[in-house]
Amino acid sequence: MATPPKKQPVTGWQRTLVIRTDKFIYNFSRHWLAGFNTFLAIYVGLPILAPILMSAGLTAPARGIYMVYSPMCHQMASRSFFLFGEQPAYPRELAGTDLTPIEAYWDSIPEFTGIETSDWVRFTFAARDFVGNEQMGYKMALCERDIAIYGFVFIAGLLYAALRRRFNIKPLPFWIFLIVGMGPIGLDGFSQLFSYWSSPPDGSAATGFAAAVQNIIPLRESTPFLRTFTGALFGFMLAWLTYPHVDGGMGDTANDLERKLKRIGEL
Repeated sequence: MATPPKKQPVTGWQRTLVIRTDKFIYNFSRHWLAGFNTFLAIYVGLPILAPILMSAGLTAPARGIYMVYSPMCHQMASRSFFLFGEQPAYPRELAGTDLTPIEAYWDSIPEFTGIETSDWVRFTFAARDFVGNEQMGYKMALCERDIAIYGFVFIAGLLYAALRRRFNIKPLPFWIFLIVGMGPIGLDGFSQLFSYWSSPPDGSAATGFAAAVQNIIPLRESTPFLRTFTGALFGFMLAWLTYPHVDGGMGDTANDLERKLKRIGEL
């Protein structure tokens, strides 16, 4: 039987590259939570900064933020928080809140010119394009639900950073996440979505399969409270489900690399 060739030691620039890579992974493994929290602070902070910039007259950087976040969120004005206006939100009249609905401002918003209230397809695009004005204020670059999701992942991350050294925080059981974390947001979001899909945009009565769907799920619009509450619940539960697992894996990686780097005299 042939003797396998001896493994050649890594030297020169290859050794330097491997060591630098190991050190980067080691440091990231030790400080991953700080990195995640910093990223989320920026990710949630920029959409809140957008209306501040709009109000200050810095429209170019503000619209840059709206453009960057547009692939990640529908940014509908009727489902977003506003700053510097008469109200913090302008939901559809269908939502049935005590807030003045966006329909009351319809005639003063150029983006909604010529759109019937029943035409939810054209309304969606108009509500996405409308950023705000001096009277109503300016919307955030993420909708109410997304702000709540990412905001509460960030809050959960801060809590986890403060408590993980003092307590053994176990991951949230997956079945609890499905029921408590995903259940409310799925019920609220999909019931609203299906109710719109089954509603003809020309205002006519639904027929066939669409009518059957409407009999089960009448046309509805979620309120700002429900969007925020279900998003916050999902975000917090998601962090509780995943962060202990990530922390354990990162800890194992850091320990392995620490032993390796000490053995070769690089730590």
